[in-house]
Amino acid sequence: MPIDETLAGYSNLAFKSAWVVYVLVLALLIVQYSSARTNETAARELVPAGGSDRPAGPGRIEPVPTRSTAERFGNMGFAVLFVAIGLHLASIVLRGFATHRFPLGNMYEFIAMATAAAMVTGVAFMRERRYRSMWVFLLVPVLILMFLAGQVLYAEAAPVVPALKSYWLPIHVTVVSTGSGIFLLSGVASLLFLLRLREPEGSESDNILGRIARRLPDARTLDRLAYRTTIIGFPIFGGGVILGAIWAESAWGRFWGWDPKETVSFIAWVIYAAYLHARATSGWRETKAAWINVAGFVAMLFNLFIINIVVSGLHSYAGLN
Repeated sequence: MPIDETLAGYSNLAFKSAWVVYVLVLALLIVQYSSARTNETAARELVPAGGSDRPAGPGRIEPVPTRSTAERFGNMGFAVLFVAIGLHLASIVLRGFATHRFPLGNMYEFIAMATAAAMVTGVAFMRERRYRSMWVFLLVPVLILMFLAGQVLYAEAAPVVPALKSYWLPIHVTVVSTGSGIFLLSGVASLLFLLRLREPEGSESDNILGRIARRLPDARTLDRLAYRTTIIGFPIFGGGVILGAIWAESAWGRFWGWDPKETVSFIAWVIYAAYLHARATSGWRETKAAWINVAGFVAMLFNLFIINIVVSGLHSYAGLN
């Protein structure tokens, strides 16, 4: 069937609009962070040396509420976030209707799906206010990936290559992209956990890392978030690898051929298995386990960019010229 250029145009517009709105959300959350820090600093300066428990007297300046401005910007950002996610998902759906296929035939479409999965997972796990400051660090990699997808890796709406014309495409690639998006949140949580350990609770460090760390949830909360998301992403991604092997047997007559993408996907899955094992092992539960989780995330990025773009193999369907 011919490509519906009108719907393809609307899909592109929705994707770009989602990116712009995500930038707006990021700006609002950064303002929230700055306002909270400024108000807290002002409040400390207004409280006299004798403490803030003394009753107010004539001429005494009372500190203003410290979080009203910050919370207002944070609430605005979180509300606008749902608009961005809606546009993001709409761009994927419209792309599918425009091409009359499941929209996972090239790197642009894969990244759109994976980043959408990361944002939906974020909403599922980070609704509480204590996670509000973490959204900045999730949005940054999502915005970078979406920018690369839209500007560098973009492929025009078109039918997929003959090798991908199979009912296995929506099954295999949807599962893998969803697992990849969940691992994105897990990797960010582990990186922030390592930062929080470097700048523990009560740290008075005035460098930029110390100021950032003080606005994050405590280390235990970050570690638990990384673990919970990996627990979910691990079987999903592993299932995607298994489904890919079944598809390979149907298409190429063998379950496994050590193709570069198959190999690196398997290595990434083993690294995440090692993280889950380390997370449950005494002596590896904190820093060492978190670094293993970060290594798994790096392997996923390597598989996405280097293997798809640089290395030639049976999975070279990036859609790039």
